[in-house]
Order: sequence, then C-alpha cells, then structure tokens
Amino acid sequence: MANESIMTEFQLMGFSDDHDMQILHFVIFLIIYLLALMGNVLLLVAVVLNQHLHSPMYFFLVNLSISDVCFISTTIPKAMAASLTNNREISYVGCAAQVFSVLTFAGSELALLTVMAYDRYVAICHPLQYTLMVNWDACLQMAAASWISTLIHALLHTILTFRLNFCKFNRIEQFFCDIPHLLMISCTDIRINQILILVIVIIVDSFCSGLIFISYGYIFLAVLKVPSVQGRYKAFSTCTPHLTVFSLFFISALFAYMRPQSLSSHTLDLLSAVLYTVLPPLLNPLIYSFRNKDIQKAVWRMLNTSFI
Repeated sequence: MANESIMTEFQLMGFSDDHDMQILHFVIFLIIYLLALMGNVLLLVAVVLNQHLHSPMYFFLVNLSISDVCFISTTIPKAMAASLTNNREISYVGCAAQVFSVLTFAGSELALLTVMAYDRYVAICHPLQYTLMVNWDACLQMAAASWISTLIHALLHTILTFRLNFCKFNRIEQFFCDIPHLLMISCTDIRINQILILVIVIIVDSFCSGLIFISYGYIFLAVLKVPSVQGRYKAFSTCTPHLTVFSLFFISALFAYMRPQSLSSHTLDLLSAVLYTVLPPLLNPLIYSFRNKDIQKAVWRMLNTSFI
C-alpha cells in the first residue's frame, strides 16, 4: 500500500491520438494563444500609456488583462507542447503548480469582474458620489483583496487536493491538471474536498454572482430612467461587455466543477474546460475593445505611432 500512494508524474489526456490532428490542435492553440496575448497586452499598454484612461474602470481592466495573460499561460503552452511532441507527462510538482495557478487566476477573474460590477453600479447609480466611493485608495484595496483572497483560496484547494493518495492510475482525463479529474483518480476519501468545493460555490460564487446581478438590476433600472436614447445607449454600452464576459466565464466554470457525473463525457469535459480557461482570456480584450471607443482610439493611436 505504501508504494501505491507514491505518484511522481501524471499523464494528461490529449485532444487526439492522430498525429495530423495533433499538429492541427497545436496550430489552433498557437493562434489562440498569440491572439489572447496580443489583445491583452495591447489593451494593457494602451491604458498605461494614455493618461486620460487612468481611471478606476480601466485600472480594474488592466488587472483583468494581467490575470487573463497568466490564466491562459498556465494551460495552453503545456497543451501545445503535448500536441507537438506527443509527450503528455506532467510531474507531480508541475501538476500541483498548474492546479494552484488555474485556481488563482480563475478566482481573480471572478473577483475582478465582481469589483468591476460595483464600479459600474456606483458610476451609473451614484455618479455624484463616484469619486468619493471609488477613489484610488478604495481601488487599490479592492484589487489587493481580490488577489489575496484568491491566492488563499487556491492554496487551500491545492493543499487539500494533493494531500490525497493517487493510487488508481495516473491518467487525468483533461488537457491540464484539474481538481474534479484529480479527485476521480484518488483512492483516498474525497468527501472533505467535495464539501469544500460545495461550500466555496455556495458562499463565494453565489455572493459574487449575486452582487453582480443585483448591481446590474439597479443599473438597468437607473438606465431606463435616462430621458435620452443616446444616454441610455452609452450607459448600456459600458455594461453589456462586462455582463457578457461574466456570464460566459461563470456558467462554463460552474458547469465544469458542479455538473453531475451522469453528464460527464470526454467531449463535454474538454469543451467546458476550454470555455472557462481559454475563451475568456481570448474574448475579454475583444469584447471590451469593440464596445469601448476610448480604448479603440488609444490602441489605434498607439499602433499608428509605432508603425509610422
């Protein structure tokens, strides 16, 4: 039994065993990764270099871009390497580091989206008190609280997951180390881990999602009272990107962690994982850029300056 608990590496699942399909997956992941990096870095640099974008809303957007770059970098490079070399092994320590990183940046994504909802609520519902309620001290405190809380949450989950013994087999049915699939191959009692996941979802995720939806409820009621059509459109245009990003991320992540075993399948597991780990970092800069004229102007001005 002592030997059964020793696990030095895990075997990740690929998208295909066919060599040609593996090359295709590598190319697709490479394009997605480069687009995500380019989009988030452009948005980040545009905000940093333009003084008129130095406001709380864009400060949180910069934090979200940093989180997105780190988030997609924890999964995609390893998946690309596995597709290109057909080497799907990941060390025990590497798997633990990947779990910690995924949880950290997924958690920061949710926390930052919640803070951004509060920022939009104050800006639209209490515009005269905005500079008082969302000053730079408050912004720094909220950003610090978001990152610190997600680091603690990720560390707790990682420690409790890797205290388990993995003695069934070392194949993880996912393209990265994911807690639900690690629990499946554990031969230790996993009730504590399952309870922790349930408690986190009920308390933290419900709080964040509830705060976001309540904020937007007040926002939509306030916007409907705006007399001019142009004013209502401007208010909605600043909110709909954020609500779209949150809905995509939250629903796919909730499905990945809370779906019943009866709904688990090879294709569905991969699809849900891609939806919450790959698409948000790729789509966030696109959604915010397409819906925000200030960012569009800043990016185009920066690109024109660079190439002229």
